[in-house]
Amino acid sequence: MRTLVTGGAGFLGSHLCDRLLADGHDVIALDNLFTGSKRNVAHLLDRPRFEFIRHDVVEPILLEVDWVFNLACPASPVHYQYNPVKTVKTSVVGALNMLGLAKRVKARILQASTSEVYGDPQVHPQTEDYWGHVNPIGPRSCYDEGKRVAETLMMDYHRQNKVDTRIVRIFNTYGPRMAVGDGRVISNFIVQALRGEKLTVYGDGKQTRSFCFVDDLIEGLVSLMQYEGADAHEPVNIGSSDERSMNDVVECLGEIIGQKLDVEHRSLPEDDPLRRQPNTGRAKERLGWQPRTSLLDGLRKTTDYFRGAVSVEGAACGDVK
Repeated sequence: MRTLVTGGAGFLGSHLCDRLLADGHDVIALDNLFTGSKRNVAHLLDRPRFEFIRHDVVEPILLEVDWVFNLACPASPVHYQYNPVKTVKTSVVGALNMLGLAKRVKARILQASTSEVYGDPQVHPQTEDYWGHVNPIGPRSCYDEGKRVAETLMMDYHRQNKVDTRIVRIFNTYGPRMAVGDGRVISNFIVQALRGEKLTVYGDGKQTRSFCFVDDLIEGLVSLMQYEGADAHEPVNIGSSDERSMNDVVECLGEIIGQKLDVEHRSLPEDDPLRRQPNTGRAKERLGWQPRTSLLDGLRKTTDYFRGAVSVEGAACGDVK
């Protein structure tokens, strides 16, 4: 397949490019480098089956491809709240442009949606038929509602124009190539721990997330894109069912670092969900998919990556410690 990955220089996108190339695909990575980095795909630039294009999905582009993975969008609050109008445009106009491309060339398209479409859920664990509990005018709504509209567009293009669509709802994913200043809890905790700082815990630390290692997530994306069932256009949760509190994560990381980690509590951000856990029965039944990496093993691999990333960042800033 000739495959387009929007957001291809990002955390998830770069890992997906690796996997697709390993599977023998020709890959075009498209990214405007707002949160992505060419460092994430530098090892691919001399590969004959790989092409990088610096481009913003808000602007149309003409390409001939068989598959489209639409991953382009800032995915952490610190980034998507930086320019909320741009975030909405990336999700909505970007999805429209990619759907238009897919319709024109008869490509199969997968939309990277998010567990945030469930908001602060009143149903636990969250199944794909739950409509969510989202604040449409809050500080997180630029991301939450943007992704919900992107899902709407996927369904409408499928129903009206017979576009071959896929929707994946991604739950909290972590792993190598997360940015040092990413702003998500795993990267925050690891970077603070490696710098000898107190870990910032919002609220009492009892709020939960279900963390999925990046390799498992990528396997889920590829499996869904390959799935040929008549129900392939329906949303599928991809994430870990291992629900952990923030306090649990601090304890696991302390075990890896080899010392008790001090924490600093701050007030919980507005509209921050208190619980988050996917029901992954649909992914298991239809795709034969389930996560294989434990939180402890995934945190070890991620911490090893950040040891290098933090030292490189320090050297770039003249830190000789």
